[in-house]
Amino acid sequence: MNVKKILIYLPLALTLFLLQSFFWVPTYDKQAVGNPARLIKYVQGSSGDAQILNPILSADTSSSSINELVFDGLIDLDHNLEYRPRLAESWSQFEEAYLTLNTAVFLPGGRIADDIQDWPDTLLRALKDNAEWTKNLRSIEIIAEKTVKGEIEIPQKDADLKPEKVFYTLHQPPRLKFTLEKIDQDFFIPIKKWLGEDYFNKFPYEQIIRADDDSQQVTLRNHYEEILLLTEHNPVIDFDLKKNVTFHDGHPFDSGDVLFTFNSIMNPKGTSPRKSDYEPVKEARVLGPHKIRFIYKRLFSPAIGSWAMGILPEHLLTQEKLLAEAKERGRDPVTFSLRDSNFGRHPIGTGPFIFKEWKSDEQIRLVRNEKYWEGAPEYEEYVMRIIPDSLTQEMEFYAGAVDNYSVQPHQVARFSTDDKYQSFSSIGYFYSYIGYNLRNPLFADRDVRVALGMAIDIDPIIQYILYGEGERVTGPYPKITDWYDPEVKPLPYDPKAALEILNRIGWKKNADGWLEKDGKIFEFNLITNSGNPIRKNILTIVQESWRKIGVKCNTQLFEWAVFLKDFVNALKYDALVLGWSMGIDPDLYQIWHSSQAGPRQLNFVGYKNAEADRLITRIRREYDRTKQISMARELHRMIARDQPYTFLYVAKSTQLLDKKIVIVETEEGGEKKYEKIYPTKDGRIRYYFNKWKKLAQIPNFAG
Repeated sequence: MNVKKILIYLPLALTLFLLQSFFWVPTYDKQAVGNPARLIKYVQGSSGDAQILNPILSADTSSSSINELVFDGLIDLDHNLEYRPRLAESWSQFEEAYLTLNTAVFLPGGRIADDIQDWPDTLLRALKDNAEWTKNLRSIEIIAEKTVKGEIEIPQKDADLKPEKVFYTLHQPPRLKFTLEKIDQDFFIPIKKWLGEDYFNKFPYEQIIRADDDSQQVTLRNHYEEILLLTEHNPVIDFDLKKNVTFHDGHPFDSGDVLFTFNSIMNPKGTSPRKSDYEPVKEARVLGPHKIRFIYKRLFSPAIGSWAMGILPEHLLTQEKLLAEAKERGRDPVTFSLRDSNFGRHPIGTGPFIFKEWKSDEQIRLVRNEKYWEGAPEYEEYVMRIIPDSLTQEMEFYAGAVDNYSVQPHQVARFSTDDKYQSFSSIGYFYSYIGYNLRNPLFADRDVRVALGMAIDIDPIIQYILYGEGERVTGPYPKITDWYDPEVKPLPYDPKAALEILNRIGWKKNADGWLEKDGKIFEFNLITNSGNPIRKNILTIVQESWRKIGVKCNTQLFEWAVFLKDFVNALKYDALVLGWSMGIDPDLYQIWHSSQAGPRQLNFVGYKNAEADRLITRIRREYDRTKQISMARELHRMIARDQPYTFLYVAKSTQLLDKKIVIVETEEGGEKKYEKIYPTKDGRIRYYFNKWKKLAQIPNFAG
C-alpha cells in the first residue's frame, strides 16, 4: 500500500516542485534577483586558461586579456587607431644623425678637408639653398675622434663550424652629429651628392680598422662597413611620464620601472617573445624620475607601437629579489629567471583592476582598483571563467552566467534576433588567403595565379560559411587601416575568362577534361591545418571550383604542428589555405621581403620583387604618416597585381552582450548618463570597459 502511495504522490510532488521553481528561480531577464552582486561583477567566458600573467612573457590570448586590465603601458591605441598617452603624459620623436669625417680628401672646390672645425660651416654654406634640409636641422656639433676595442663573429664557409671571432682596434675618426627636428631617412642624400661617391667608396678603412691578430686582417676586410658606419641614423623617443601613479601595492611608478621592463625584455637569459620589437634600441637613458629616452641604432618606424607593453614593478623583481625567491623555494639561483617567479601567478601592476585569485582551469578573479589614476572602474569585480566547450559557453551565456565569450558567427546570427542582446560585428585585422609556392614552376607565371583566383566564387564562402560575417579583401593590409588601398578591386569571379587565360598560355583540356601542357596535367596539392572547419570547407569549395575549369587539385589536412614543421617551415608544399592576424603598423618586412623567403621564415610563398623590397624597406624607415600611406598603398597595388596569394576575405569580429550593460558618462554636474556600447574602428568593444556598468533593467535610450 505504501509503495502504491509513493508511486502516485512522488511524481505529483516533483511536478509541483518544478512548477513553483519556475517562479522563484531567476530568469535571464532577472538574473540579479536575490543576487545584486551580479550587477557589479563582469564574467568573461574563455575557452582556455591563462599561461602566465606577465606582459613581457605571455603570448596567449587569455593571458593578454588579464594583463590588459592589471598592467598599463606607456601608450595605447584610441578608438580611431591613433596612439594616445597612458602612463606616458606625452612623448616626442626626433633624430640624431652622424657623418664620419674623412680628413684626407679634397672637398668640392679643391680644398683639403683636414680642418675639422671648419666642417659645419662649410657644409651649411654648401647646402644653404636646400630649404627643406636646413629647416629640419636643429644643430651640428663635432664629436672628437677616439680609439675603440671591439670584436666581431664572422660566419665560416662551412656552416657547421663555429663563427670565427676577430678582435680589432678601431681608430674612430671625428664625426659630425646632426640633431634633426624630424626623423628623415633621406637626410644624407644632399650631403652624399655634395661630397661625391669617392668620399664613401674610397674611405681608408684599412688605416682605421686593424685586427689584433695580423693574420685575421684579410678576414676582417669584408666587414669594415659593418664595424664603422660612415652615416648613421639614430631616432630618439623621449617619454614624459605621469606623476602620482602607483602600483597596486602602493609603490610609486617612475622611469626606473620603464627602464627595468626594457632591460628585462632584453636580458640574454630572458625568454620574452617580444625581444625583436626592442632589439633596435641602442641606448635607454633615464633623464629624471619621470622622463626617459630611448635612442635607436637604426631607422625603425614601428618602434613607437612597442611601448604599449605593460610596465613591470622594478621594486618587486630586482635580481636580488629573484635570488631571494630562488633560495626560499629551493631553486637553482643560476637558472632561476623572471619566468620562474611567483609574480607570473600573482601579478602587480598599475592597471584598473587588482589581481585577487587564480584557480587553474577554473577562473581568474580581479577586483576594482579604487585608486586607479584615471578613476576607478564601474565594475567592482572581473572574473574570467574557463569553459573549454563552445556549446557550454553558449548555454552559460544564455543563462546569464557569463557576460561575454568567443562567440561564433552562426551563434551571432541566432542571438541577434533576440532583443535581450546587443550584437557587434566589425572587420578586424585578420584575413584569409590561398598562398602559392612560387618556387613551383606551376605557379611561376602571374597569369596562372590570376586565373586560379578568378575561378573561385568567394561571395558564397562569406555568405554560407561565415554567415555573412566577412568581407572581400584585395591585399596584404588590414582593411580598416589607412594603408589599405580601397581603390583596388577584387578579382572578378569569371571561370570562363580564367580558362581562356590558361588556354592562352598553353594549357588545354585533354580527353579526360583536365588541363594539360607539354604532356603534364595541371595537378597540385592544396593543404591546410586540421581542427578548423572553415578552412576545411574552403578546401572543398576551391577544389570543386578549380575542377570545373580542368585543374586537378588534391586536398589534405594535417595536425597543426606537423603542418608547420613538415610543410610550411620546410617550404615543401604546393599551395595552402592560411590567414594572417595583422597589426596596426604598415611594416610588412617579415611577410613579403625577399630576404625573408627561406625555411622557417614568414615569406614562405617565396615572393620576390625588387621594387616591392625597396618599398617595404622605405616604409619601415619612414616616420611621416602621409608618405607611409602613399607607399603602403603602392605596395598594396603591386602585390594585388602579382597575386602571390589569392586574397579571400577579412573575417568580422563578432561580439554579443547583455543589453543591460551600458557606458556610464558623468556630466559636469555629476549626474550619470547612460550610453549604448559601441566598438572602436577596429572592433574593440572593451575600449571603454572601465565605464561599463550592468543595470537591473534594459535602459530606454530614446531621445
